[in-house]
Amino acid sequence: MHRPQQPPSGIHPLLAGRFSPYRFDPAAAVDDHALGLLLEAARWAPSAGNSQPWGFFTGRPGEPEHDRMIPHLAPSSARWATDAGLLVVTLTRRYVDDTQVLYSEFADYDLGQAIAHMTVQAQAMGLAAHQFRAFDLEGMTKELAPNPGWAIVSMVAVGKAADGPREGRDRRSVAHLCSAPWSPAE
Repeated sequence: MHRPQQPPSGIHPLLAGRFSPYRFDPAAAVDDHALGLLLEAARWAPSAGNSQPWGFFTGRPGEPEHDRMIPHLAPSSARWATDAGLLVVTLTRRYVDDTQVLYSEFADYDLGQAIAHMTVQAQAMGLAAHQFRAFDLEGMTKELAPNPGWAIVSMVAVGKAADGPREGRDRRSVAHLCSAPWSPAE
């Protein structure tokens, strides 16, 4: 059974305070400077062989890029993501151009690293990030038409949270993290 828990002391406050809001302040903009810092944080993430197989399509309310993303959000995410100051479509480069030759077998993992860096940077700036996959992947791919070899993976809403984290967060135990993937020894 999972019980809501507080992070243990010693965990960095940026990590301990991170949460995924379900409400954003629609009046809080993500300006050019903030957007640049978020993308720089992602740029400095580690990657296998320094391949850096990630890319982003960004849009803020009032920008045409934002308007291209909104129709593809699922109703469940549209309720809260549209108020974020920034929407980010995340992409990974899996293949070399239009071949089946792998660009990086770790592309999805490395994209996750870049998004984690972006998320922590947002937290450091007083912003919050909510990663999600509740959108029409086929429709978004058709709309944005990524270059050959690239694939859309997820989205991130970034902005000023209009709600706070729930008291205590439901997290698996450290013991479970280390034992769950393994069969019991006989």
